Amino acid sequence: MAKTIVVKQIGSPIRRPADQRATLVGLGLNKMNRTRELEDTPSVRGMVNKIPHLVEIIEEKG
Repeated sequence: MAKTIVVKQIGSPIRRPADQRATLVGLGLNKMNRTRELEDTPSVRGMVNKIPHLVEIIEEKG
C-alpha cells in the first residue's frame, strides 16, 4: 500500500492569489476544515509546501 497523508484546510482562500486558490482546488480542498487523504508523492508535498499557511498535515499513514 502506498503512503498517504491527510491534509486539512485551515485557511480561507479569500483574498489569496489565483495560483494559491488553484493549488487548493488541485488538492481537492475548497472549504474550511475539510480534509482529504492524498497519496504521499513529491508533487503533492510540493503543493502543500506552496501554501503552508492554508493547510496542515494532520496524519501520515503507511
